[in-house]
Amino acid sequence: MAKTDPSAISELKTAGFTPFLYLSDQPLFHVCRDVPIADALAQASDLLYLAKSLTVDAAYAQHSDRHAWAAHYLTTLSKAVVDDVVKVLTRRPAKTSK
Repeated sequence: MAKTDPSAISELKTAGFTPFLYLSDQPLFHVCRDVPIADALAQASDLLYLAKSLTVDAAYAQHSDRHAWAAHYLTTLSKAVVDDVVKVLTRRPAKTSK
């Protein structure tokens, strides 16, 4: 695996290519582009923490699935953010002609 310059990583931003929450095969939302990836991952972490808390609540709630649905949407949002960051981190460098 090639070494990556940490300062170069801190300059990376989201690509904005990842859609989420589909309705009738059309994405309703997508990740915004040009968000610093550290900020995007911090937000995804916060969303996952909330989803985890809601799943615990859902396990104990009777006669209601609202906690489970809220956790579902939060994990969908955070997955899209993480997927978009992965696209940035794994994209191949542009070929240059000599």
